[in-house]
Amino acid sequence: MAAPTYHDTKDLIACTECDALYHVVDPNPGELGVCARCHHVMIRPRRFAGMRIIMMAVTMLILMVGAIYFPFLRVEVQGLAHSASIMDAVFAFADVRLSVLSVLTAAFILLIPALRMGLLLYVLVPIVFDRPALAGARRAFRWSEVLKPWSMAEIFAIGCAVALVKVGDLARVEMGPAFWMFIGLVIVVVVQETFICSWSIWKSLDSQSA
Repeated sequence: MAAPTYHDTKDLIACTECDALYHVVDPNPGELGVCARCHHVMIRPRRFAGMRIIMMAVTMLILMVGAIYFPFLRVEVQGLAHSASIMDAVFAFADVRLSVLSVLTAAFILLIPALRMGLLLYVLVPIVFDRPALAGARRAFRWSEVLKPWSMAEIFAIGCAVALVKVGDLARVEMGPAFWMFIGLVIVVVVQETFICSWSIWKSLDSQSA
């Protein structure tokens, strides 16, 4: 039996959409690395992207704190009014039979997005300020990538929009400060994703561990 051969895989990158493998060539400024099979953008390096990601992560955490504590909606029906916050929506499912749903709602729209932003800050702040990576930075960034599909703040916003369309015909609905903070948070999430280049971050972490 022939002895196994080992190949260096450091210059390989896999498309996250279709798993196609490519040999990496460092792109020039302004260039993109696009999958030839499914056309997914795999590499999108941008100048000063790290600082922008950090600023948007801090902005998101501030908006999230405000969105939690300020009133989200105010509903008025036949002279009776009721205000509700995001936490009220979470605790609305706190019944014994629905406690799991309450925990999952809080996790998907609040805890996981906040944890992911914290992980990104943990990884990027030392890199951007030319400091050695913190202990466990590689694992932290890996977890931030794993949590990405489970960060569903924007899904909650879409659900609220659908609910408002239905409730609007039955009652008078006023958006509170937390509603606009949450909309701002969703916008920041979408913009931030356009600046995150996983390949660039991994490359920076690898260069420090080399």
